[in-house]
Amino acid sequence: MKKLITALLLTSSMAANANSAEFTQKQLQQVDEVRTSALNSDLSYKLLESLTTEVGPRLPGTENDKKAVAWAQAKFNELGFDKVWLEKATFPEWRRYSESGKILTPSEQPLHLTALGNSISTPKDGITAPVVLFETLDELKAAPANSLKGKIAYINYRMNRDIDGNGYGPAVKARGTGAIEASKKGAVAYMMRSVSTGHHRFAHTGGSYYKEGVTKIPNVTIANPDADQIARLVALNKDVSVNINVQTESLGEGTGYNVIGQFNGTENPEQYVLIGGHLDSWDLGTGALDDGAGVALTMAAAKHISDVKRPKRSIRVALFAAEELGLWGAKAYFAEHKNELSNIVAAAESDFGADVVYAFESNVDAASLPVVRAIAKELAPLNVEYIGKNQANGGPDLIPLKNATSAPIFELAQDGTDYFDYHHTADDTLDKVTPAKLRQNTAAYAVFALMAADAKTTIKPKAQNK
Repeated sequence: MKKLITALLLTSSMAANANSAEFTQKQLQQVDEVRTSALNSDLSYKLLESLTTEVGPRLPGTENDKKAVAWAQAKFNELGFDKVWLEKATFPEWRRYSESGKILTPSEQPLHLTALGNSISTPKDGITAPVVLFETLDELKAAPANSLKGKIAYINYRMNRDIDGNGYGPAVKARGTGAIEASKKGAVAYMMRSVSTGHHRFAHTGGSYYKEGVTKIPNVTIANPDADQIARLVALNKDVSVNINVQTESLGEGTGYNVIGQFNGTENPEQYVLIGGHLDSWDLGTGALDDGAGVALTMAAAKHISDVKRPKRSIRVALFAAEELGLWGAKAYFAEHKNELSNIVAAAESDFGADVVYAFESNVDAASLPVVRAIAKELAPLNVEYIGKNQANGGPDLIPLKNATSAPIFELAQDGTDYFDYHHTADDTLDKVTPAKLRQNTAAYAVFALMAADAKTTIKPKAQNK
């Protein structure tokens, strides 16, 4: 027991020393002020309410997307950011017009579906064809050539529920490339169970892709209860045929804008902490969880910091364009800034809903870990656990950054247990956001960004971070 107590005291002493080496007592008091301010403010919720109410869904290239850009510019200016600017991003523009479906045999009943992003249209009367069920994408790939001629390929893979959303990766592979594999086997359309943990009758949309040289076929996803119904019918050895009807359009190259706001640092303003989310959303709901919350809480976090102090380095909030269609805004941003990526001292994106931040992780060089541990200590009062493996992956809009260079990446991991009940559906609306949880998120980002920007040591990336 004495050895354990000694070890705990030593660990506590080391953490305290790390904090005192990187931050003065006054700086830590300022961190506490920022954290307290964020926990007692509804600024992030008010921003989110405004975005989802006054603008609504924000499919890239639409009028609402343009309104969102104007909204973000205006809000950055209202909040007093020192610099506010736009950066152009182009993307393949796509629209959804109408969609319907029904099971025809063995008995007629409704089929709740939605087109996947980038899907082509069916004929005006839809496509009627028998369904061939596969449990996984690999099963579909293994089907004999031309075995699906005149049929609809259907993947029944069910996503598992977990706090970190680890079931998303395996499920989303079928969403992205399922239509390609189905077409290779001769299918006339592709259908899949929603990438979802929910039980409500909402189909989940999302990005999908075609491949040059492979015939394009319509590409839809169905609600989980409808997926269960089809699976039961197949299990009863029933021949299942359906009609799917989706009317969509690809409009060629569209133009959007990343909206960026910055509070300048006092000593090294060219260096900056990068936080943010993506401004666009799918068209079915109002994009409250994905990613209005990330937009609102990072804007608010920066504002709370500026109200208390200006740190040594700048705080930059980037609201990326056209993430849902393929990270187009992020690609444009990091290409535009390719010669100054070394100025990013820390980067984190909020794009996983609005439940509480439960864990904190870094991906930095070893010499920067004392700063990371000091930040973790100040996140602990928010019930945020420090993982300490130094293997953070970051949010999706940071993928182009990681691909371009070694970078100091951070994760403030949100509880995703229920996120995929609503993700990419008509049910992604403001009522799914709990104000107290959004305040905790805002406080966590404010603490992280302030400390990363104000530390004595400049955080550095690992030599290899790809």
